[in-house]
Amino acid sequence: MAYSLDGKHVLITGSSAGIGAALAVGFAERGATIGLCGRREDKLAEVLERVQKHAPDSRSWIIDLNDLEGIAGFATDVEQQLGGVDMLVNNAGIPKRRHVTRLDPETVESVMRINYFSPIRLTLALLPGLIERDGRIVNISSVAARLGPPIEAAYGASKAALTAFSESMVVDLRDTNVLVHVVNPGVFDTELFHLPDNEPGYHEGTPMEPVESIVEPIVAQIEAGTFETYVPAWFKDVAINKFNDPDAFFIGTKAYATEMEAKLAKS
Repeated sequence: MAYSLDGKHVLITGSSAGIGAALAVGFAERGATIGLCGRREDKLAEVLERVQKHAPDSRSWIIDLNDLEGIAGFATDVEQQLGGVDMLVNNAGIPKRRHVTRLDPETVESVMRINYFSPIRLTLALLPGLIERDGRIVNISSVAARLGPPIEAAYGASKAALTAFSESMVVDLRDTNVLVHVVNPGVFDTELFHLPDNEPGYHEGTPMEPVESIVEPIVAQIEAGTFETYVPAWFKDVAINKFNDPDAFFIGTKAYATEMEAKLAKS
């Protein structure tokens, strides 16, 4: 029998906008009670209002996941106030797009703290309850974790770490009924591509996917119980080509990066 979101309690991090907000509304429409969390109270309130039209018992928490020491207490609060967690969606993340020659250790560490250390702490804190409830863990990674795009060394590495942790969890949790899912989004129309303190990306001029279009592929993945999905799906073929011949892949990627760098310099 396919897994159903109906009646499940789902915690989604970084759910005040973008992919997290889209998943919150989409899951609520399918009968799930949603726990929202983020830093921006006004944005979170807007999403909560939309979610509660479908799932009135949903609620939200204001939290800065950069504060690693506060995550265990936050997990306890969520379990008590939401009535347990059947599914954890680790979605919160920051990009910090920088050419590797302009990266500094502090930037790399800040990206790793939000994109890797915080979801791992939250996962470990909620894991006993997830095991007890035969739960699901959905980690929003990125195509950057598989493809090594230009100016995303810090971001890609943090997502690759999350993906690698997820792969080992699959094996370690083999004697439980917990399933782990990894999602690799491509270029979606979210704030991550418009934030200040990021260098102009090579996505400039690339058509962006509407954020709502990610919901159905993730729902299908969860229902089927499969480990990894790419959205859009054609990125899977790109990843396969890379792993089959990484040298050829990077020759092409470097040529593309050089071309885009020249266009950006002229703009």
